[in-house]
Amino acid sequence: MPVPPADQPSTAMTGRTSLEAALWLARQGYPVHPLVPQAKTPAPNCTECSRVQHAPQNCPCHSRGGWCHGFHAATTHPETIRKWWTTEPRFGTGVACGPAGLVVIDIDTHSSEIPGRERLLPGISIHEAVDLTGLCSGFDTLALLAAYRKRLNPADDTATLRVRTPSGGMHIWYRTLRSGPQFRSSSGSGTKAALAWQVDIRAASGYIVAPGTRTRAGQYQALPGARKPALLPLWLVAELTRTGHSLHTAATPPQPPMPSTRPRPSLRSAGDGRRVLDKLLDEVRACGTSPAGMAFTEKLNRAAFTAGGLAQAGHLDQTECRNLLLAAATQARPHQNRRNTRIVDTGLRAGTARPIHPKERT
Repeated sequence: MPVPPADQPSTAMTGRTSLEAALWLARQGYPVHPLVPQAKTPAPNCTECSRVQHAPQNCPCHSRGGWCHGFHAATTHPETIRKWWTTEPRFGTGVACGPAGLVVIDIDTHSSEIPGRERLLPGISIHEAVDLTGLCSGFDTLALLAAYRKRLNPADDTATLRVRTPSGGMHIWYRTLRSGPQFRSSSGSGTKAALAWQVDIRAASGYIVAPGTRTRAGQYQALPGARKPALLPLWLVAELTRTGHSLHTAATPPQPPMPSTRPRPSLRSAGDGRRVLDKLLDEVRACGTSPAGMAFTEKLNRAAFTAGGLAQAGHLDQTECRNLLLAAATQARPHQNRRNTRIVDTGLRAGTARPIHPKERT
């Protein structure tokens, strides 16, 4: 089979055979697993795995080339993939997002009751003056978030792979740096981590339906534009960190960042970086005038994320940044030092994955 150009997928990805689609994705480094024909759910377990409860990651079927436990069985091994799709050529294709290094924004269009303003964009207060007439789906809340941040709406991002779903929603595929922060999956209606109402996140411990897969409701179709995932934009890295998607916030808190080993930047470079950071620190300190509200967590996280990126690019010293951030946080919220430290350290670590230069804005 001829190899497609580097920026184009096999035609299987847009509708020839499921086997070709699965093999093309595997060649890109995306572990795949079979889905029930004409459905978006993983192929069922074998009789033994259905009868006996065991941890999916310890399933003996995987070493024998079985597909039990959905994305836990996902593989890039071509012979295993051929075996699966030869057994059932009508299988759809799922991609295990965590091992693939993917973060997919899943926009829903469910007909459900619209929640209060405080739940549309978790952690962001939407002023009563903002007209929400007509808001009815994840397309609207994601557009609102992008407008709030003055960024391109991901639904309009033709630089990355976008897939129209049979229900009228959209999957927006992004990739992450292997050395950068990793994120967890979530539901847009979740109470622990959520980016926006009716906007789900498919990442670690989750899977996504590959383009070309056909269900009873219709086909998952790649939209015009890029045919491969682009790097997750800086501002979305910051938003996912702010909303509790970073895996660093799970179970154990992150350790303080290691002091920077970069050479001391020039005075001019340091001055430029410091001016950028000072503006954000002023916003954090200003929260001290109000005992609640004013988006303190969001502003502190934004300042820490920016500081981490500036330090990684060599414009500031990371240890000095951490001290400045903690001092500003303590001034604004003096009775929550432990929480302040967690926000600062999480933001710094996320920021160091992507260098930022003073002319850039997160």
